[in-house]
Amino acid sequence: MPACILDASAASTIVSGGGGPPGFAAAFSNNVDYLSLPLPDLFSGVLPSTNSTTITTAANEWSPSHSSSLYRIDRWGPPYFAVNASGNITVKPFGDATLPHQEIDLLKVVKKVSDEKSNGGLGLQFPLIVRFPDVLKHRLESLQCAFDFAVQSNGYGSHYQGVYPVKCNQDRFIVEDIVKFGSGFRFGLEAGSKPELLLAMSCLCKGHPDAFLVCNGFKDAEYIALAIIARKLAINTVIVLEQEEEVDLVIELSRMLGIRPVIGLRAKLRTKHSGHFGSTSGEKGKFGLTTIQILRVVRKLDAVGMLDCLQLLHFHIGSQIPSTTLLSDGVSEGAQVFCELARLGACMRVIDIGGGLGIDYDGSKSTESDISVGYTLDEYASAVVRAVQVVCDRKGMQHPVICSESGRAIVSHHSILVFEAVSSTVKTAPAPISSQELNYLVEGLPEEARGDVHSLSASVTKGDFDACLLYADQLKQRCIEQFKDGCLGMEQLAAVDGLCEMVSSALGVGDSVSIFHVNLSVFTSIPDFWGIGQLFPVTPIHKLEQRPGVRGILSDLTCDSDGKIDKFIGGESSLPLHELRRENGNCGGGDGGYYLGMFLGGAYEEALGGVHNLFGGPSVVRVMQSDGPHSFAVTRAVPGPSSGDVLRVMQHEPELMFETLKHRAEECLPDNEEDIASLANGLARSFNNMPYLVAGPISSSCGFINNNNNVNGYHHPYFCGAEDSCNGNAVEVTNGEDEQWPYVCA
Repeated sequence: MPACILDASAASTIVSGGGGPPGFAAAFSNNVDYLSLPLPDLFSGVLPSTNSTTITTAANEWSPSHSSSLYRIDRWGPPYFAVNASGNITVKPFGDATLPHQEIDLLKVVKKVSDEKSNGGLGLQFPLIVRFPDVLKHRLESLQCAFDFAVQSNGYGSHYQGVYPVKCNQDRFIVEDIVKFGSGFRFGLEAGSKPELLLAMSCLCKGHPDAFLVCNGFKDAEYIALAIIARKLAINTVIVLEQEEEVDLVIELSRMLGIRPVIGLRAKLRTKHSGHFGSTSGEKGKFGLTTIQILRVVRKLDAVGMLDCLQLLHFHIGSQIPSTTLLSDGVSEGAQVFCELARLGACMRVIDIGGGLGIDYDGSKSTESDISVGYTLDEYASAVVRAVQVVCDRKGMQHPVICSESGRAIVSHHSILVFEAVSSTVKTAPAPISSQELNYLVEGLPEEARGDVHSLSASVTKGDFDACLLYADQLKQRCIEQFKDGCLGMEQLAAVDGLCEMVSSALGVGDSVSIFHVNLSVFTSIPDFWGIGQLFPVTPIHKLEQRPGVRGILSDLTCDSDGKIDKFIGGESSLPLHELRRENGNCGGGDGGYYLGMFLGGAYEEALGGVHNLFGGPSVVRVMQSDGPHSFAVTRAVPGPSSGDVLRVMQHEPELMFETLKHRAEECLPDNEEDIASLANGLARSFNNMPYLVAGPISSSCGFINNNNNVNGYHHPYFCGAEDSCNGNAVEVTNGEDEQWPYVCA
């Protein structure tokens, strides 16, 4: 039980109270002339936590391995992410086959691309997406190897030939990399719209000639005509019927164009999983044909002599399939439909099991969660192959080519979103209130509020800590009403707030969670968190050799109350973080900023992001493993969209806006050409810079201060030359890591 000191003149008299936390002590005189509530040590060897991830290691015994456990990196990270002895996140570009000298220190990458050009960096602004094509290649090869092994070990009579659904991330270099990396095993693409079909056709011109181009989604005449023309261009295109009426367009257009198409159809399975991502499956799913519709399509194709064109069956159990039990059930049902179509006379060759290969976002390996899966790549592939094989063998059918559309599993790992904490709101311990301050406070309060103060004093004396909180809250609410009525000044209200906060803090019930303000838009860069509550691993990418001292939530830059991250993997409502120290305009200490990373977000987030508050997308860099001194080379860098770029998205004209403001400057500053030119250059820089915050000294981060541009001429980025940092243009980077990297407009 805590000791409660009742009187300043008799501090040695100790009375035991009940129900209070350790470390609580209060000193009152009988006239309520002094109040002192020393704060308990909330972090005496134990970081406050909401669940079993509490770390009890003393601060001086902390190590990177403790951080790896605390942030669950040792669960969701393998085989691509780990923590090195310096406390930094490392990337293993080749998974478990990565040698120690091949590991890439993520902090070194971030520093290299964000440092000023004068210091040998690229000067890119945050937020930043770091892509690792080596990881992408390893994911693709791992998927193929898993199916190859399952085919061989089960004696399956055909092969696996996957496609990448470009909707997961349509970035040009990702799609081109997948086509290049997968060419050796005929890996193809899936499109769900006309623009996606056009990019897939273009990319597959450089792919394997047998690679599939699977055409899904709702279709009109132009979509179907494009798909048919693709076959004339020697692209292995399959038109998948999602709606029954699409078959009429296919029949008519194929006759008009004189090209015989390859047709697939999407079946609505009865198998369905109950999670969020299962909503696209089952009889009432958004896509596909029922058994009745399938039979009508078969009869219609047969009637026009095109039943032999029907060669592929597609179905989709749902994204993030949690278990191989559900997977096997759904694939078995799909294989049964496949065999029935063959029995009806279709020339069936390919079974496309759709997406569903999940990602273990929290490392729990749970079969009951939307953010985890209870199987490995090998187990997934084996379950699919066995399910198809058993049904086909039972029906005496030749084993079909197995195709899957595993986009999330291919691209999620290779892309990391890195962002900076720019400030934090940390609750400081309230200062003790002196007798004079307390008397002044009490005298200025209305009679009922003074009664609450005396009741609070009496409750402390009795050790009734529940009553302490009750009277403190009652006092606060009463004073708020008095303030609203104009009967109480702001100074008195602030004093009451301080008193009540001190009571709550001393009793251990105060809010100990800090708010970290991050240079990010949740709506732009992590839209799935806001839209569907999708959780991703978020962790500091450095300082992991140090024990985190506070817990915090992440608040973004947007003027929106939903612009925050307050839910984390492991059921946490806050994240262990390191206290910020600002030096030279940067948070995190003398060695620069405080950087956090969002991992496993390479699928969907970039395509779904918007421009809320006119915050555009992040800067993007591609990093390859190399034999240089830091084990990496930045091969391409693309600055994020500028303020001018995002204004254009909303139909504004930045050039016209600039001229309007420059004209206003000429009106307001007559006969002052130097100031006008300086202001114009500053405005131009503002249009050209990214919308996000820039840390650092004012002179280097603000275009209106100490502007060294051509003050006697309007030199601004709309007329940039080779030395200007033109946002929105790609930067090709040399492989020499110790060279002065060029940074020019493409």
